[in-house]
Amino acid sequence: MKTPEAFLKVRVHDSNISPGLLGLCVGYELGSWREQQLADHAMEWLPEFALTHKELEGIDPSNIVKLMRRAAANVYATEKFQKRGEFGELLLHAAIRQVFGSLPAISKIYYKTARNDTVKGFDAVHVVPGNKGLELWLGEVKFYKDINKAITDVVQELHDHTQRDYLKDEFLLITGKIDESWPHSNELKSLLSPNTSLDEVFSKAVIPVLLTYDSKCVESYEACSSEYCAQFEEEVRHHYEKFAKQSLPNVTIELFLMPLSDKQSLVTCMHQKLEAWKNL
Repeated sequence: MKTPEAFLKVRVHDSNISPGLLGLCVGYELGSWREQQLADHAMEWLPEFALTHKELEGIDPSNIVKLMRRAAANVYATEKFQKRGEFGELLLHAAIRQVFGSLPAISKIYYKTARNDTVKGFDAVHVVPGNKGLELWLGEVKFYKDINKAITDVVQELHDHTQRDYLKDEFLLITGKIDESWPHSNELKSLLSPNTSLDEVFSKAVIPVLLTYDSKCVESYEACSSEYCAQFEEEVRHHYEKFAKQSLPNVTIELFLMPLSDKQSLVTCMHQKLEAWKNL
């Protein structure tokens, strides 16, 4: 299945620091922040985010609407959408696919243990094939209004999710969800095997972290002027420093910061798009 055209502007990208830093810009159109366009773009990633590899392989003009309805229904079926995290996971999926060309290993939606449960475990399970085998990308996202709370909560989660017992349990769950028809299934199962040392896994692992927040910079402008771009980078690097000063686990981390104009308004917009697909 062809991937959507790139939408997010990587306005800041610094791979010479650790963790790595990426500042993602949504941009403006006719004086307004591109909320509707971002929501539309997120929906373009919906099939890949919410369907299995086998379902994706079977998409054709005769069933695309049916499978889009199924993908939308898979995300969630509740009116309590304001506090749900699936939209953040969808944005994380789009970001790491666009920037790093990762491949989704499993659909995170299939972690649901019952209808309307929140998704357990890592917020994305992707791989990046390379000369030395698969890199395992285990994502974390905080789709928040407050950047300080996002940093505090994600740092705690990073420590919790890199403990030995947690990882071993998580790897068993992931292994059980890998689609046998996916081309990298055997290699990933081998990497996640209980017999593989976590030292080896971590040598091939990256944790992409996506943090969103309501941004004074984004809210203050109507176009991507030179002044906006300078302030955008200043703000992103300021929040990066707050994150980088935390006690972080000894793993490779790529920090994505996505400043928003109004997170709550974006949630409502994405919910409306999702409902439209569900009701086609």
